[in-house]
Amino acid sequence: MQQHDSIPLDDFIEYPPQQMHQRSMEFYQDIKRRHSIRQFSDKPVSRKIIENCIKAAGTAPNGANHQPWHFTAISSPDIKRQVREQAEAHEQRFYDGAANDEWLNALKPLGTDAQKPYLETAPWLIAVFSQKKGGVEAGEKNTNYYIHESVGIATGFLITALHHAGLATLTHTPKPMSFLSKICQRPDDERPYMLIIVGHPDEKATIPKHALKKKRLDEIADFL
Repeated sequence: MQQHDSIPLDDFIEYPPQQMHQRSMEFYQDIKRRHSIRQFSDKPVSRKIIENCIKAAGTAPNGANHQPWHFTAISSPDIKRQVREQAEAHEQRFYDGAANDEWLNALKPLGTDAQKPYLETAPWLIAVFSQKKGGVEAGEKNTNYYIHESVGIATGFLITALHHAGLATLTHTPKPMSFLSKICQRPDDERPYMLIIVGHPDEKATIPKHALKKKRLDEIADFL
């Protein structure tokens, strides 16, 4: 192995096999309760909670430890309004003909349409950006590696952290998403990756039955 600076691994916790099994099952039962919702309450959420969840996302594994991501957390009513206006305009074109019939038919069981009122109702929007250039230190402009994979893992960490904190989420990927770069004033070498809506469910929030249909273990995994 190539020589490099290192420190002892001193924060790993090894659990007895029975406890490992219990913890794995408890996590599965907990993460099963994370649902994408489209009816959010305007109940406030502390910025500290959002900060902690973003810090959790920042611990995700990534290419060369360049951490090629940026998170813009939006609570400003004016900026949320701008995001909604732009997103709905793009979504309207999507539903009016930009999307083919197969795509639209796949979305029908979820009940989605071009109207996105939750973009203003929810207390927080988190815009996730991927960075073409970066490095271990902020401000560096080296080539980043495995950008899509790295940002995808970090986004998964973020969604899980938000759920663990007791918040509801919805992932949103309007096409194109370039308007997010302008609204969030991000540089040209970054690309919008995803918009995450964050908050508490409205008391009348619902879940599409279609979304509860999950493939069985033997349909998503092999053990060789």
